[in-house]
Amino acid sequence: MRIAVLSGKGGTGKTTVAASLALVTTNSQYIDCDVEEPNGFLYLKPEFSRSSEVKVRVPLIDESICTHCGACARICQFNALAVTPNRVLTFPELCHHCGACSLVCEAGAITEVDRRIGVIEADAVGFAVQGRLDVGEPVGIPILDDLKIWIEPGRTAILDCPPGASCAVVHSLEDCDFAILVTEPTPFGLHDLKIAAELVKTMGIPAGIVLNKAGKDNSIIETFCTEQNLPILLKIPYSRQIATDYSNGILPVQASSEWAYLFGELAAKLPGLAQGVKA
Repeated sequence: MRIAVLSGKGGTGKTTVAASLALVTTNSQYIDCDVEEPNGFLYLKPEFSRSSEVKVRVPLIDESICTHCGACARICQFNALAVTPNRVLTFPELCHHCGACSLVCEAGAITEVDRRIGVIEADAVGFAVQGRLDVGEPVGIPILDDLKIWIEPGRTAILDCPPGASCAVVHSLEDCDFAILVTEPTPFGLHDLKIAAELVKTMGIPAGIVLNKAGKDNSIIETFCTEQNLPILLKIPYSRQIATDYSNGILPVQASSEWAYLFGELAAKLPGLAQGVKA
């Protein structure tokens, strides 16, 4: 089973929920899909002993046989190639690795070579797995593809998605059985929750809400959830103690047996929720 944990924006407590769930779920894997800034390791503290480079294929031009016809630049939708009368300029960071340029090159002047864009890191037992995009690289989708290869059949994978509703979030959500949307009871929280809720609805993924930083009046979120038939699965109060523990790298389930129990209850409900059973 694959459970996605996401939020419409950063800072809502998404990693708190994802990492806590992974700790209390039997035979689980924590998959950090926020490849631009993975931070689950700060709390789970795994010893990464395995790694694999993520590489993509980019064009290499043989100028000795290139006719500079411009076909490669015309087919490229991402402006990764520019053709002058005497030279072809390539911009590997813009390349989306589709291979179209080599297909249209009648002179056979284009071959494809490997180029590293990041790395996958995992602990010895595969409990914690993260993708990390190299500094300066703009596209992390190939890393997400490789990350999913590390998900083991028979284990419950908790996917800590990137914030927002970008292509990377959509890619992380694909093939997931259930989505947990983490939000907070503020106008900004509601605005971004609506975006995330619409995304999972469009993708046909059942979902529920974890309300973080809950206070005395949570009606701004509760009203929306009632209207959209989204169950509130758990409320985490606005708490100085939780914030202090978190700043010291301690999750609620590690600091409190009560929170370990509550997150354990949520973990036990997830298989039923994924099958459409009401919370």
